[in-house]
Amino acid sequence: MNRENTIYEKTDKAIGQFALSGHLIEKKPYGNGHINDTFLLTCRISDGQIRQYILQRMNHSIFKQPKLLMENVVNVTEYLRKMIISQGGDPDRETLNVVRTKDGESYYEDENHNFWRMFLFIEKTICLEKVESPKDFYDSAVAFGNFQRMLTDYPAHTLHETIPNFHNTPSRFQDFKKAVEEAPLRRRTLAEPEIAFALAREADTFALTALLEKGMLPLRVTHNDTKLNNILFDRDTKKALCIIDLDTVMPGLSAYDFGDSIRFGASTGAEDETDLNKIELDLSLFETFLSGFLKGCDGSLTKKEIEMLPMGAKLMTYECGIRFLADYLEGDVYFKIHRENHNLDRARTQFKLVADMEKKWDDIEKIVRKYQTSQPPCSLPRG
Repeated sequence: MNRENTIYEKTDKAIGQFALSGHLIEKKPYGNGHINDTFLLTCRISDGQIRQYILQRMNHSIFKQPKLLMENVVNVTEYLRKMIISQGGDPDRETLNVVRTKDGESYYEDENHNFWRMFLFIEKTICLEKVESPKDFYDSAVAFGNFQRMLTDYPAHTLHETIPNFHNTPSRFQDFKKAVEEAPLRRRTLAEPEIAFALAREADTFALTALLEKGMLPLRVTHNDTKLNNILFDRDTKKALCIIDLDTVMPGLSAYDFGDSIRFGASTGAEDETDLNKIELDLSLFETFLSGFLKGCDGSLTKKEIEMLPMGAKLMTYECGIRFLADYLEGDVYFKIHRENHNLDRARTQFKLVADMEKKWDDIEKIVRKYQTSQPPCSLPRG
């Protein structure tokens, strides 16, 4: 029996632990995430209406402290819920809502130490796997900027690091070097050009962490995985509605969230594109996202934070590249792969994008300066 079938069979017991409404009539695998196992549950309630839920088995080999992870998720979503209500929004659609177990817990641990959680399914929404129009990208930027704004005064230091040093680029670089040293000769040889590219940029890895240590950048609540497909869009209006996948919500820098969105959304090719001629930074999309992100932040970023947004884009792309490359060298143990050398292909696209950013750096900084001058002054956040 393969792993997918084994996990699927275990869902029944997990489902029984949660306080669902109605009678379960269907369950099926859902989405295409790299990390967790996700299922869509459909229940029929007493009046004949349908209610749906998302059930997930958290990957505790990656998230080694799922209890602390869920504490972060609950605290942040409850805070967001209050903010959304205060602003006249719809908290059932504009943030994730954790479904408790029958014992009132935010998760269920089974006899095999698998951790399960459940959310209300937000109906009539879609996810976009790639930028389909500049408006979609702009709307996503406003949504991620608004996420930053609403959490400006949340005490970021009280959140747990669900993955220690997740966006600590110097630490990621040391992990990468260790992977190079211990890699099988065949994989190391095949990845030799990519290894050289990464090693040549070691000095860049300290660009953001050094400023944080000096107090020149504020610690914030950050999503840390701001890909376009981590936003739900309203199916009918196409409006960006809800930020999802909060596993990596923890203390961080605004440049991380901005940068990862640029990495994913302003590239002209897919994250695992094998034809590197298709990969470059679309400056128009960069500017589109920057303008939307700053609109969503609504004056909550400091001048230095805005200045460092381009470095966030470069470092998040570079960091993702060395993570993909390290995983390839270690035997593909972290990211799910769907073909041979998949993680190596992913690393190659990231490095091609980094190289194109470097080529266009003067243009990038010019765009940022144009928007920076129009931003109202901002002091460091209270959180």
